[in-house]
Amino acid sequence: MPVLHPRQSEIVERARREGRVEVDDLATAFNVSPQTIRKDLNDLCARKLLQRIHGGAVFPSTVSNIAYLSRRNMASGAKQAIARKAAALINDDASIILNIGTTTEQVAEELKRHNGLLVITNNLNVANILADAQGINLMVAGGMVRKSDGGIVGSSAMDMFRQFKVDFAVIGVSAIDEDGSLLDFDHREVQVTKTILAQARTKILVADAMKFNRRAPALVSNLAELDIFITDQKPPQAIVDICRANKVALHVTGQDASDVGDNP
Repeated sequence: MPVLHPRQSEIVERARREGRVEVDDLATAFNVSPQTIRKDLNDLCARKLLQRIHGGAVFPSTVSNIAYLSRRNMASGAKQAIARKAAALINDDASIILNIGTTTEQVAEELKRHNGLLVITNNLNVANILADAQGINLMVAGGMVRKSDGGIVGSSAMDMFRQFKVDFAVIGVSAIDEDGSLLDFDHREVQVTKTILAQARTKILVADAMKFNRRAPALVSNLAELDIFITDQKPPQAIVDICRANKVALHVTGQDASDVGDNP
């Protein structure tokens, strides 16, 4: 196989570091035409080094999840906007469970401005974010700590969550199929998330648009079973239809928001 052009090597490295690259941004960065970048991306995708999406490419995911630090940096601005919207839907004095995920960690940052909250989590990063928040009572589930991302998984965490009935569950997932399936990689984490959803009156999914282009093997739930879905770009039409048919409130925070609007 021919060696990569230096520009292509840098594109792959950017995608590895940031999770996603955009045609227009790359054309500006390398001072070349968008057509040249599209050719680069097509070549890199043919070599299975990247995965093509509308307007750019992503670093490909397999049955193994992307490293935590890379995921934290992916679509960080989009995650912040999603988190602000989620926090705005949560009233003071509410009880909430936040699960494992970089987007739920952003939600935790936004919740620091609230008062009288009870927050329960199996995410040590969320716990660290909220540990000194004056208006929040914090509880952390016990169990085995996953060293890769600070997630707590297993039966002990599930047993703790079963002791509560909370106002809100705010969850993230690794992938969303067009049939509405919510997917993740670790079956232990999936079982904990299922327990979290069962203990909540209002179920909120926070997920950026990159999740529509990823695949994961373990089934968490289906979008139709949730109450609110917050994302940053207009989802595929099949997802929009699922939300409308099942009265799932869809909130789009990005530029595509005017195409969808909050529904139902």
